[in-house]
This record gives sequence, C-alpha cells and structure tokens, in this order.
Amino acid sequence: MTTMAARRSEAAPAPQQLRGSQLKQLRELFRRFDMNGDGSLTQLELAALLRSLGLRPTGDEVHALLAGMDANGNGSVEFDELAAAIAPVLTTQTHLVDQAQLLEVFRAFDRDGNGFISAAELARSMARLGQPLTFEELTRMMRDADTDGDGVISFKEFAAVMAKSALDFLGVA
Repeated sequence: MTTMAARRSEAAPAPQQLRGSQLKQLRELFRRFDMNGDGSLTQLELAALLRSLGLRPTGDEVHALLAGMDANGNGSVEFDELAAAIAPVLTTQTHLVDQAQLLEVFRAFDRDGNGFISAAELARSMARLGQPLTFEELTRMMRDADTDGDGVISFKEFAAVMAKSALDFLGVA
C-alpha cells in the first residue's frame, strides 16, 4: 500500500511542541513548495524552500538534509517529517529570517550606511550585543566573511555567512 495515507502513517508524527501559529505557517510554506501537490517535497522542492528562506545550500547539503529528515525512507519529505526536523529550531526561539529581516540586521551593523560593514563597525556592533571580539576573532570573522577581499562585508557576503550559520545550526553544513 503506497498511497499518500499509508506514507503519512509511516512518517514521523507532527511535533506537538510547535504552537498553532507556527504549525500553520510551516504548513503554508510546505504547501507553497509542494509543486505537484502530492503531499511531499522532493530534493528540488526542498532546495527551493530553503532558498526562499535566504539559505544557499549546495546540492550535497540539500541531499544530506533530505536524508536526515526522511524518516520513512521514501526519498521525499512529508509535512510531518519537515515539522519534526524544524520543531527544535522553532522551539528554541531561533527563527528563520527572510531577506527583509536580514537586511534590517545588516543595516544595524552598517552604522555609516554606506552599504558595507567595516571591521570597526563589526567590532562595535558585536560589543553592543554583549559579544565583544578579540582582535583575533575580529580578524577571523572579517577574513571568513569578506570573500572578495575588499576589506569590508557586503550584504551578499553577510547573507552568505548567515545562511552558512543557519545550515551549521541545522546540522547540514
């Protein structure tokens, strides 16, 4: 019996610790990316969902994430499997952010409003957040984030670092 109902019965149960509004939003997001409406996400659909959240996973990362979520081993992710994987993230008050929210955070770090975060701006912002950086930490963060080597962090570089951090948090990277 390979009907959708049978597949659902094999899937992980929907986590009860998600609040109703979180579950509703997650279900809507799932439906939006379930392109063929079959009740499951393929690797391509999962990748599209992640990209909509501002993440830029590689194909291998998406494959690994799908394999980790696919509790019933059918090669796709049903809603209950996605909810089970996302619940720990949502219930620890870590929220996935969209591009507008990410831009708002970037602008808070970009104190002079020139569209780039300098080392001095990064140091001041981290100190204001209660996370002062040593010179070594600041140097490493700038080196890791400044992929084009121009000495400042652009929004694109900032978004890439945040996406990598999110993937690390989810255990994908």
